[in-house]
Amino acid sequence: MISIDRFEEILGLLAEELPAAFYEELNGGIIVDPGRLLHPADQDGSLYILGEYRIDPAMGKYIVMFYGSFRRVFGDLDEQALTEELRKVLRHEFRHHVEGRAGVRDLEVWDEEQIAAYRAAKKDEL
Repeated sequence: MISIDRFEEILGLLAEELPAAFYEELNGGIIVDPGRLLHPADQDGSLYILGEYRIDPAMGKYIVMFYGSFRRVFGDLDEQALTEELRKVLRHEFRHHVEGRAGVRDLEVWDEEQIAAYRAAKKDEL
């Protein structure tokens, strides 16, 4: 797995791929958190949150990318494959931001459906 410094460098390059309009009202920018974060729906220590779009009264709107979660989930990938996973997650979080500004909830609904499917699959395993 790459270092957190290299993770931040790659994330910076990926962020530059996005149009400037995507950054409107994203006043907190993109933050790298060194930790790992399990999803509240996790049932076996394997459902990590890789990134989050947050709206906070004090900090505004921003995206958090969890380096530790990426290490856990994708620690065996080479840099090129990891970069593709980072790109997917970053764009997913930006989609939350853009849809939120437009008053659209399509991605939120999709995320909820994915968690419901995870819960159903875990229930079936029992």
